[in-house]
Amino acid sequence: MKIRYFTHSLLSCWNHGNVHFLRGVLRELGAMGHEVLALEPEGNWSLSNLLADHGEDGLASFRAAYPDLTARGYGPDDDLDALLDGADLVIVHEWNEPGLVAAIGEARARGRRFTLLFHDTHHRAVSDPQAIRAFDLDGYDGVLAFGEALASIYRQWGWGDRVRIWHEAADIRHFHPPQREGDRQGLVWIGNWGDGERTAELEAFLLAPARQSGMPLDIHGVRYTAEALAMLALHGAAYHGWAPNADAPALFARHLATVHVPRRYYARLLPGIPTIRMFEALACGIPLLSAPWSDSEGLFRPGEDFLFARDGAEMTRHLRAIAADPDLRASLARNGLETIRGRHSCAHRARELMAIVGQLDPLPVRSVA
Repeated sequence: MKIRYFTHSLLSCWNHGNVHFLRGVLRELGAMGHEVLALEPEGNWSLSNLLADHGEDGLASFRAAYPDLTARGYGPDDDLDALLDGADLVIVHEWNEPGLVAAIGEARARGRRFTLLFHDTHHRAVSDPQAIRAFDLDGYDGVLAFGEALASIYRQWGWGDRVRIWHEAADIRHFHPPQREGDRQGLVWIGNWGDGERTAELEAFLLAPARQSGMPLDIHGVRYTAEALAMLALHGAAYHGWAPNADAPALFARHLATVHVPRRYYARLLPGIPTIRMFEALACGIPLLSAPWSDSEGLFRPGEDFLFARDGAEMTRHLRAIAADPDLRASLARNGLETIRGRHSCAHRARELMAIVGQLDPLPVRSVA
């Protein structure tokens, strides 16, 4: 099958969480024998920021970890029909311009025979629904939503059984425990500050508990404002700036534990959807502690795969227990890894995608006068 995925960027993970999953699932689709190509707009925001901060060196980790992946940039003068030529399956991510989304749908409706899916992995359906409703999806065969809470919104919008749940997952070819264990110290958090969607939560469930437990805390990410950096300094956390996602396994391997702090929209309005970093951390065999969210779809085994903390005080107690109890660390790492390998790898999702495509009846093609 010839698969084309229109993404914001495959090359850059600078403040671009969807690409973590995309890289892994495209690699698995390629391993299944499919011809896969990612298409990204030239000069996209994520890649522009990465190059501005780090130059071409910022792409070295991605290129070393994913030599088998291919991305093609396109500009306004490129012929869309040529980009779609010969495709059997086209997937368009929601972080694309509405004009492109509509044009691909129109090409499908005009006579192209590929299956066309819209892939939504964001909270805008609840935080800015008009932005999503503005997309013209008339020519699309279906929607891939990364959780039941999001899928239910598309059903309310009339998609019925043409919306399918397609959870994110870990690329276990790259995200796995270290081959040889070394010294582990302290706590690590890899994540972006963003637009204030979890400032209070980060202080309550990460910064203050780390300080109160006496565990050193290393933080990696982007978009940390002056106020954010001041908060980190107040709690004694060490900020290291951006880290390529491909480097995350090595960072996890140097620390005793990590923490999952979901953004407010996911914790409150889109329950059941964890961040991609949670899958990746468990795949790396690092003990994980989490701020509150509702695992309404039963993705994990809370208390076995990871520890929930209902408030900052409980998070502090969990961190102290993690630091003091190697058996607890080993049990969490083993159980979390078992769940990822059994249910939540990109190989699982690649097979699920093929099953979804096989189940969807394609929309009829309009006759062209």
